Amino acid sequence: MPSSSGPIPPGTPARRAALTMLDSVLRRGQTLESASGSHRVPLEAEDRRLALAIAGETLRRLPALDAMIDSRTRQILPDDSKARMVLRLALAQKLALDVPDHAIVATALPLVDGGPRRLVHGVLGALLRGVLQTSSPLPQPVEGRWRNAWGQEVVEAARRSILQRPPLDLSFRDEAGAQEFPLGMSLASKHRRIESAAVPGLPGYDEGGWWVQDLASSLPARLIPQSANTVLDLCAAPGGKTMQLAAAGHDVTALDRSKSRLARLRDNLARTGLAATTVVADALEWSNGGLFDAVLLDAPCSASGTFRRHPEVLYRARQAIIAESAELQAQLLDRAAACVRVGGSLVYAVCSLEPEEGESQLRSFLDRHPHFRLEPAGVDILGIAPSPEGWLRILPGMLEEQGGLDGFFTAHLVRDG
Repeated sequence: MPSSSGPIPPGTPARRAALTMLDSVLRRGQTLESASGSHRVPLEAEDRRLALAIAGETLRRLPALDAMIDSRTRQILPDDSKARMVLRLALAQKLALDVPDHAIVATALPLVDGGPRRLVHGVLGALLRGVLQTSSPLPQPVEGRWRNAWGQEVVEAARRSILQRPPLDLSFRDEAGAQEFPLGMSLASKHRRIESAAVPGLPGYDEGGWWVQDLASSLPARLIPQSANTVLDLCAAPGGKTMQLAAAGHDVTALDRSKSRLARLRDNLARTGLAATTVVADALEWSNGGLFDAVLLDAPCSASGTFRRHPEVLYRARQAIIAESAELQAQLLDRAAACVRVGGSLVYAVCSLEPEEGESQLRSFLDRHPHFRLEPAGVDILGIAPSPEGWLRILPGMLEEQGGLDGFFTAHLVRDG
């Protein structure tokens, strides 16, 4: 092993940034993306990608990493101690990024300057010489919630899923474009699934024939009836569903309270050559005085279903966040219902695996709004049929052999009076 002293090796700035990102996620509740943008010292693009990869892979394996660290220390290190943080990052590089042992040690030790270098050196050396744990549980609170809601099989599927880098799903303006795309496979109409890649370098990016959108995220817009002329997309940014609706020929009004996120939506519309009316407003306060043939509400939520791509949600989506999100969703559902004409449709969706934001939320809405009824979902993708109640619940383990899906809940409601 290299000496614990000497010049700082190449790659250390990326590791320092990863350490800061991990701290921001675990102690401050930031997303990994926002944590990467708040680094005090600007990073080169390559260092930023490496830092994100290291921090992300650490979060995917955190419970297993901590168990390995605890097995080699006489006293349990505090959760937020620098020694534990550095050891987590180092072990994640070994397990997920194939970094050589000598490089792992050489880049870990400068991160604990002025701290317990000897401890980190000794623990890391002992672990690297042994057999590392390759599987990993999820955080205990998450496993408990999901086991109670969905059963142990789903928990096991989620454990497998979080260790796999998810594929890239593309949604297309039309079926011809999807069929002509030279890469990947199609799992649904207007869809291709490929291995992870640099998006701007993919065929057809500049021509705007497609956009990135997880297949599960495309399901809500697929439930909007083709006969609906005017469609309101509430909480629309960054715009995947808006573009789906516009490509299907609907007259779309896309509303979002975030000016910057709506600007991104407009950029996406411009790149794809699609049209929609965009409105910057709070959905709870906005009114145009008219009703719509259909309203799509992909509501703000805990986002726990996106853990494959954003492992930090497993640490951010605590019970208080889930409860707060559920309260906002109920308000948004009531507002969305007021925008639907008689005979029109309301599609509700959340990228959450929490029943409070999905099934329970929908049952509560139907109790408050007896003039709405649940319309059995007509979407069947590779055998994923609607539940007996008629909604779609996407769980870990579904389409696992094809790369899996984000966790999702969506339902189609019709206003009868």
